Amino acid sequence: MQWLAIALGGALGSVLRFAAVGYLTPLLNYRFPFGTFVVNIVGSFLIGVAYVLLLEKTTLPVEWRLFFITGVLGGFTTFSAFSLEILQLWQEGHVFNALLYASSSVILGLLMAFVGMASTQKFF
Repeated sequence: MQWLAIALGGALGSVLRFAAVGYLTPLLNYRFPFGTFVVNIVGSFLIGVAYVLLLEKTTLPVEWRLFFITGVLGGFTTFSAFSLEILQLWQEGHVFNALLYASSSVILGLLMAFVGMASTQKFF
């Protein structure tokens, strides 16, 4: 049952990522992968929230935690796509954008995971 929970959550998260990236990326331009950037930052915040709500504050069955954290958020966030996009930016000569994208994604991702956890712990 755990495998099914992860698979269903992963499918949902992947579809949500595809929709978000497809909508957000054209809003700026194609020299900076804005869609993936936003998905990773939002996903980092949500994993902080989910950690507190699903592991610290509730007694949900393990399948629900796996569905949301491993499945949905694992499918939604896109670290492998993130790595590829950094390499593509670099290879296309957009070194500054590659470095900006990599460093800001990691720093803001960590910050948002912390904010998600801290704010959820405060309110729940």
